Amino acid sequence: MVSSALQKLVMASNNKGKLAEFSALLSPLDIEVIPQGALNVPEAEEPHVTFLENALAKARHASRITGLPALADDSGICVPVLGNAPGVLSARYAGEPKSDERNNQKLVADLVNQTDRRAFYYCVLVLVLHADDPRPIVAEGMWHGVVQQHPAGDGGFGYDPYFWLPEHGCTAAEMRKEDKNAISHRGQAIQSLLIKLKESGLVA
Repeated sequence: MVSSALQKLVMASNNKGKLAEFSALLSPLDIEVIPQGALNVPEAEEPHVTFLENALAKARHASRITGLPALADDSGICVPVLGNAPGVLSARYAGEPKSDERNNQKLVADLVNQTDRRAFYYCVLVLVLHADDPRPIVAEGMWHGVVQQHPAGDGGFGYDPYFWLPEHGCTAAEMRKEDKNAISHRGQAIQSLLIKLKESGLVA
């Protein structure tokens, strides 16, 4: 059972891949999730250097315009040998306009002389019940892998075709959606969020 305060929320994202994943991950709950684009919410500025600050800014922005609770994520890929770049710039690593293909090409080029190609996807979720909520609910998830030289698989989005998972013997783009959602950084963050929602009494 869901609290009346959370029966409807706006998803502060226009990324179709993310929206599809969140819809699948939140489907067990009786919460109506509305993409911000359907409510004419423009994209928020993301000027911060941390995922957390950007996610909070996006959630407050969407909630302030719609008057609804808002859920925002900020996520990306971090490569320790590159100082955790691309980080918050993951979607725009190769500049504007945003392009998964060019971002991946740049990342592979940046790692061409590196032997340490370890990387991790990171996701932080922020849920606010209203724009000035003093106690946002924050959840996070990390997914470890390796950046490989050549793409494999046609599923997923972003850096998934290059994100090799040694323990599974495939890239994120080669996984079934159900399997990816169960173990991905976003899936982990959602599971953490659900626990916190129950702890807060918003979900029974």
